[in-house]
Amino acid sequence: MSTLFSLIKRDKYLLLMFSPIFLYYVIFMYVPMPGMLLAFRNFMPGQGMFSGEWVGLRWFDQFVNSIYFWRLLRNTFLLAFLPLLFGFSIPILFAVCIVEIKNQTFKRFAQTVTYLPHFISTVVVAGMIINFLSPTDGIVNTLIAKLGMEKVNFMMDAGWFRTIFTSSDIWQSFGFSSIIYIAAIMGIDPEMYDSGKIDGVNKFQELWHLTLPSIKPTIVILLLLSLGGIMSVGFEKVYLLYNGATYETADVLSTYVYRMGIEGQNYGFATAVGLFNSIITFVLVFAANTMTRRLTKMSLW
Repeated sequence: MSTLFSLIKRDKYLLLMFSPIFLYYVIFMYVPMPGMLLAFRNFMPGQGMFSGEWVGLRWFDQFVNSIYFWRLLRNTFLLAFLPLLFGFSIPILFAVCIVEIKNQTFKRFAQTVTYLPHFISTVVVAGMIINFLSPTDGIVNTLIAKLGMEKVNFMMDAGWFRTIFTSSDIWQSFGFSSIIYIAAIMGIDPEMYDSGKIDGVNKFQELWHLTLPSIKPTIVILLLLSLGGIMSVGFEKVYLLYNGATYETADVLSTYVYRMGIEGQNYGFATAVGLFNSIITFVLVFAANTMTRRLTKMSLW
């Protein structure tokens, strides 16, 4: 016990810095966990969280057999997987390019410009997208009209939603995501590159045989963390961008839970859908971790 107190005294300032994060997870992640029981009850507001008839798996069965089940599952997976598929390699390549830039002024400028979108509010980003793609005076449709083509109402066309969502997500995140890769590349022993130059390797060979293998552990860990959130598509951006005309390609599990729970006041059903989403996410993370451990000998646990 004395050892524990001595460690706490030694690291008191680090623990103080960590305390807001710890409290956040306790209050918003662990304290609400008993609310999962709502998924198995016919909850009625005003009667208490643990009141109401026990209905077992009724809400799960109702959701799985609903006409929206496969649409929601498909949209949630695609809107999470497409940015990962097309955007995961971009921060890595950008980090390599940044490290290779010799002009420090231009390097700082490029980093600043690409980092800034990450700090823009989702509401502002959604507003920018809607304004830029406006069918009346948006800059994109203005250019289309200048080229002699017919204007497109992008935000009311379900076929365009995934493209808009994926491209805006990549633009907003790739610069900030590259920070970890830049740090990993900067930590590579310079003698490895000197040895490569002596052996006559070119830049592509240097990238393929030296840089990427050296940062492979970082890539694997970040890939696993990305897979962990593959079923947790950002609710805010989808909710701000979608509408009734784009439900076919835009409606995801989180927005469906919001409509059923907050707007429809069907709290038990909404909790069941949210719990189903969490179970699928856990299965995907566990499977991805197991597969990665077998293929690369690296994993989260």
